[in-house]
Amino acid sequence: MNAPVRLGAVSYLNVRPLVEGLSERPDAVSLRFDVPSVCAALLAGGEIDLGMVPSITHADRPDDRIVPSICIGSEGAVDSVALFTRRPVRQIRSIALDTSSRTSVALTRILCARRFEISPAFRPAAPDLPSMLASADAALLIGDPALFADHVALGVTKVDLGQAWSDMTGLPFVWAFWAGPGGVVDAPVVRLLQDAAARGAARTDAIADAYCAGDPPRIAIARRYLRSHLRFALDTPARSGLETYYREAAGLDLIGRAPALAFFDE
Repeated sequence: MNAPVRLGAVSYLNVRPLVEGLSERPDAVSLRFDVPSVCAALLAGGEIDLGMVPSITHADRPDDRIVPSICIGSEGAVDSVALFTRRPVRQIRSIALDTSSRTSVALTRILCARRFEISPAFRPAAPDLPSMLASADAALLIGDPALFADHVALGVTKVDLGQAWSDMTGLPFVWAFWAGPGGVVDAPVVRLLQDAAARGAARTDAIADAYCAGDPPRIAIARRYLRSHLRFALDTPARSGLETYYREAAGLDLIGRAPALAFFDE
């Protein structure tokens, strides 16, 4: 009997529909949750076989294979990756960058150069919005902290980076996908992951309710987020968005070269 495939997933709400029911298959997979940057590090260290890795990780590991058809993506506003700013965007001179995801950091740099037409100073920071804004004009925040931040109470503007990307390119953005070395998973495991995503897409309200249990205001936000702000299909438009992201990142020397996309067999 083969050992279970070791999966590493991001710890935010946005991945939960993609892992629906996987805990019931310990014979096939094991699952752990971490922030995106840790997922990438675990994959690099061989501590997991397959990771829900930030998109930019593929530039570091271009020989990896991607599980077809599945991603964490968005088209238009994503609501969980944003700049929070007290100044108009064109007046931003410094940005504190959430260290949890290199993908969003690179996207911020691309949008500053190509969409916002600004050249701010960037500084890494832990994802704590008040302290980030105490040291910079704006803050990049991702994941649950961005999704649930009450920017109105803080008196700041929320600039959605998924929306900014779609406005600039007309394409979806792909934030993360399952990837790992060729040969680590076979077609039955690929189908298992695809089936989990299909189950999760049909149960987003229940997933949101369980994730935010006991917090009705957050439940409402989470339901809307999973229903309206995410797209989980790594289809042709999403692939075009991903390839465009890599070209933009390479054009700004944020990665060495734009990697090709290669997939596990179904």
